[in-house]
This record gives sequence, structure tokens and C-alpha cells, in this order.
Amino acid sequence: MLHKFINGHILNGQDAFKPATLGSLKLKNRILKAATFEGMTPDGVPGERLQNFQKGIADGGVGMTTLSYCTTEADGRIMDNMMWLHPGIEDRLRALIQDLKQTGTKVSGQVTHCGHFSQLQNLEKNSPPKGPSKMFVGIGATVGRFIAPAMTQNDIDVLIETYRQAAAFMKNFGFDAIEIHFGHGYGLSQFISPKTNKRRDEYGGSHENRMRLPLQVLAAMRGEVGADFPILGKISMTDAVKGGVDYDLGLRVAQSLDQAGIDALIPSAGTSSYNSMYMFRGDSVARGMVAMQDRAVMKALLKVAGPLMWKKYPYEPTYLLESAKRIKKNVNCPVIYIGGVSTRADIDRVFESGFDFVQLGRALIKDPDFVKRAAENPDYDSGCTHCNFCVPLIQHPDGIRCVLNDEVAA
Repeated sequence: MLHKFINGHILNGQDAFKPATLGSLKLKNRILKAATFEGMTPDGVPGERLQNFQKGIADGGVGMTTLSYCTTEADGRIMDNMMWLHPGIEDRLRALIQDLKQTGTKVSGQVTHCGHFSQLQNLEKNSPPKGPSKMFVGIGATVGRFIAPAMTQNDIDVLIETYRQAAAFMKNFGFDAIEIHFGHGYGLSQFISPKTNKRRDEYGGSHENRMRLPLQVLAAMRGEVGADFPILGKISMTDAVKGGVDYDLGLRVAQSLDQAGIDALIPSAGTSSYNSMYMFRGDSVARGMVAMQDRAVMKALLKVAGPLMWKKYPYEPTYLLESAKRIKKNVNCPVIYIGGVSTRADIDRVFESGFDFVQLGRALIKDPDFVKRAAENPDYDSGCTHCNFCVPLIQHPDGIRCVLNDEVAA
């Protein structure tokens, strides 16, 4: 078993609730809210619903929360209701961050770019969303864009610059940390994965070439924020799809980022583009996706195709633990565990396995007071049943919520 020693002391579950440092950033505990897109930024603008949602979680005691989806440019969004970093949202975003930090909770932002994984309808550029290689993109087909072009060298240079500008924006407007999304089938992940990167230039082929753009992005952002500003990286340990990143390659990705100076790694798994249920586990999102459709044809189509689109993976507590332990054993930077943590027993298991921090997603949607309650009760259970109905609610006008809480309120 791996162990994490702090001043000669082996970490245990109770240490999760004590102050800690992430790089130079002081946190009131080791429990962080994971980056989840809540569907609460209409027209890309953070509003009152997002503020209330995040404030509830901050009041509940997390050491740091994460705002997401923060993309680097307007056309980097997947959908029109996602946030992109620009001066037009400065006042609202700054006010949101300041409000959250008054609780003693630090604020990180997950910065990403969709690459070719986009169904955005209101594009600012004349060209469609691009990826590393020319290929068919299913989500694009839903809005009439069947083929995504390959990025040119100029496209790559521009993308790196948007990440650099995003880093400056985030530090200036009060974020305490940045989380770069290197996984789940989004833009940088598309370059990392041999499934989507078929280039024959310096950005494709070998692992070193496929990591070139992600490492250039990290270097650009680091150069903007400095050595003392924490930059975290979320990766996919595996794409869970044939021809994509497997666990051996995922370890090499983690080691490459570690060697490049990432401040902490978040080893997740799966892809939104090919196999999202591998990251969620539990009940299929198909039922919720059907319910969200207002067109009879789409409802009928999803009822038939849903089981093929969203595979079933039974939920198990801390289901990524063993794979993540391999990452932890082979890197020097802190590792933040994510995946299947919804009880105090899960918290204990994670820290007794040697991890430095833990990120929670669905459990905090179910119970924003998770941290306070888990600290007081060793038998605490958030009550999340992993029904995953919260996931398709990113398309609801009011954003995500836990439908189990609806039943309680009723």
C-alpha cells in the first residue's frame, strides 16, 4: 500500500479535513470540488444560478472549488451556453470569485478547448472547429458539420496564444489556481490520443510528438502566471476506446507532465467523445438524455441507440483507485484522486492509499455540505445513488441539480 507522509505522519482519512498546501497555495482542507460543467452560464455568462450553486458548495466547506467550463476562446466551446474567458464577463466573474473566497474556499478554473468536439452553432470564425487530423466527428454531425478539418501550424500557434492569454486573464481576475484539461477527448486530449491524432509532422506519431502541443500550452501558461501559481492537470489514464490512450500510455502522459513541472495531476479516465460512461459508472445517462429531448424523432432515436452510445459500467466505490495508485507511484508531483467518492469511508480509503488530495463531483451536487458532515460523522453517506441524471441536465435551462433532492423537497 502507498502511504503519504507529512512531517513523519502517515495521512489518514481525518487528515483530509485539516489544512494543507498545494504548491504555494494554502487550503483549509484536502477536499476539492471537481470541475463539472453545470449549465449555468447562459450565453456564456456566469450568472446568479452559478453563484448560488457554487456558494452552497463553498459554504459546505471544500478547500477549493473549480469553475468550469472555462474555454480559451469563443469557438472553443462545445455548446453556446458555455463560458469563454474574455473581458465582457470580467465584472460578473470577478464578483463570483470574490464571493466564494469570502468563505475561506480557494477558487480554481478549469481551462480547456473543445478542439473538433463541438456542436456550437454560433461560431465566430469562418472555419469549422478543427482537431489534429481531418476526420468524421459525430457530435458535429448533429449540427450539420460531419468532417472536422486538421489544424494548420498557424492554428496551433493561435491556440497556444489563447491559452497564454487565458492564464493572464485568470490570474488577473482572482483565480487561485488553474486546472488544464488534458483529457476526456477535448482539444489537447485529441493531440495526445493516437485515436484522433494521425498527423505526420512534429505534432504526431511518437508520444513525444503527440505531447508537444500540450507541453507547449503548459509552458505558455506557466510563463504567464509564474512558478508560484499552481497549475493542475487533469488527464485520462485511458480513453477506454480501441486505438486510444491505454493505461500504459496514460502513465507516460502523467510522467511527461510531471517532468514539465505540473503542480498536481488529476488522473481520470474515459472520454466524453467516445466512452463517457467509463468515467461516470453507474446508471446510463441515456434515460436522462431521452428525457431532455423535445423532438419525438430524437427521443425515439436515443431510446434505440442509447445502449450503444453509453455503455454500462457498474458503479463501485473509488473505482479508479488501483489505476490511479500506479500514477501516484510513478510521479513526483502531488496526485489528486477522483472517481467514485461519495462517503466518508471512501475518503478514508483514498488517503490511506497515499493520495494528496481528493476531488468530488456528484456527491457535492447531492449534498453541498458533504465536507462538514463527513468530518463529523465517520459513517456519513452523501446519498448519491449514481443515477447520473444530473449529467444530461447540463442542457436544461436551469442547469444541473440532483433529482433525488427534488424528491426530498417534495
